Amino acid sequence: MRRAVIGSSRRRRSPLLAAVLSFIWPGLGELYLGWRVRAAVFVLPTLAAAVWLVIQAKDGLAGLAFSMLNAGTAGTLLGLVVLTGVLRVVSIADTYLLTRSPASSRPSTTAAIALLIIASLAAHGLASWYGYSFVAADQQMFGGDVPAGTPGPAGMSAGASPSASPSGSLNPFTGQLPPPDSATSRITILLLGADSGLGYDHALTDSQIVVSIDPVKKTVVMASVPRDLAQFPMYSGGTFSGKINSLMTVAAADPRRYPDGGIGTLAHEIGFLLGVKISYFAFVNLQGFENLINAVGGVDVVNPADISDPGYIFPDHSIGFFLKAGPQHLDARIGLAFVRTRKGVGDNDYTRARRQQLILQAIRQKLLSPATLPRIPAILDALAQTIRTDFPASRIKAMVQVSQDIPDTAITKIVLGPPFATNPPMSETGGVWLLRPVMAKIEAWSVMVFGADSAYYVAKPLSPSPSQ
Repeated sequence: MRRAVIGSSRRRRSPLLAAVLSFIWPGLGELYLGWRVRAAVFVLPTLAAAVWLVIQAKDGLAGLAFSMLNAGTAGTLLGLVVLTGVLRVVSIADTYLLTRSPASSRPSTTAAIALLIIASLAAHGLASWYGYSFVAADQQMFGGDVPAGTPGPAGMSAGASPSASPSGSLNPFTGQLPPPDSATSRITILLLGADSGLGYDHALTDSQIVVSIDPVKKTVVMASVPRDLAQFPMYSGGTFSGKINSLMTVAAADPRRYPDGGIGTLAHEIGFLLGVKISYFAFVNLQGFENLINAVGGVDVVNPADISDPGYIFPDHSIGFFLKAGPQHLDARIGLAFVRTRKGVGDNDYTRARRQQLILQAIRQKLLSPATLPRIPAILDALAQTIRTDFPASRIKAMVQVSQDIPDTAITKIVLGPPFATNPPMSETGGVWLLRPVMAKIEAWSVMVFGADSAYYVAKPLSPSPSQ
């Protein structure tokens, strides 16, 4: 008799309310109907997933987003999204079956429950798309390989020493860079930009920017190395007679002479010249860079001077680039021209390098803004097209947290052209325009900005005490 009363009570429950409760939280509908054990099958796994998500999001939505760049974390999230989606849909359907009766079979009730199932599939499908975007971006960005299709050298030569690097024989593209000594050590990344997209037919590293972050002092140094720097001492001995923007492709083509590979050789060399240990690289191609600016919704910069380059050729073959000084919102097309033009009135490689630093700073501001969260899939896709890096994905979240604490006023920007390098007479260079480094000035600058982290730093001896 008691079992019949319970069954009668369950049947009198609203099937639509039960389905709505299971839509809100899988298993609540079964609990409402009095099926406690059955409810636990749905409630407990969903609760465990929610607890995991809360732990991951303890640093806010932005922190959660960047932690997802770790493939393991992103994969776990994707799995939990699929699992909870299945539990939600099954729980809604289960409550419908448990309350099946003439009342629950009404077309309006059936249609409402069907809509709840469709809404569940749509919500979890969208969340799965976000999760998959992180997994795909992680696989593409953090492999440490130069983007596929990067052209090799053509007719380039150099006069570097054939001495082998202490690093030994390594992959001809990546090389092995020394990691930071500890979690609080200075982190230095070499950003390399090359025209390996948009139809340009060479892969010279025309943009070489060293970004060095002190996580303790909360400061950043951005130093652009001119592409025409030449006749500089090599870290492995001897002198490289060519320009530094050709070193990567020269080294990649001759792994026997340059066992640290293309990017490895370039990173070691720039770190050697600047006196700071470079631990990671990020290779940026222009096609993806344009997509990245578009994905973040454009960037805002203060253009330091009028740009007037009537000969600039856009990728769509239109000619002429002009931009007034002052605050500017740059879309993808103009943003790309902003970092590429160098032949306009009053422009040169040094002014271009300063603009590249400005736009990197502007992109940083956009990526750290919570307003970009709805754009995450598009941003991740653009980043995957833009960047190849050996930076460990597991450290991205910590890096973002440090970056959020660094104001723009704590970022030092410099272009290492004159007076850190001089232009020798073309009669000495065979008619080639180049820059020759003034190592004494570079060393002094290195000690000034990097302090004890500089390889050129020499600790002053302690003064003897009066009693000695």
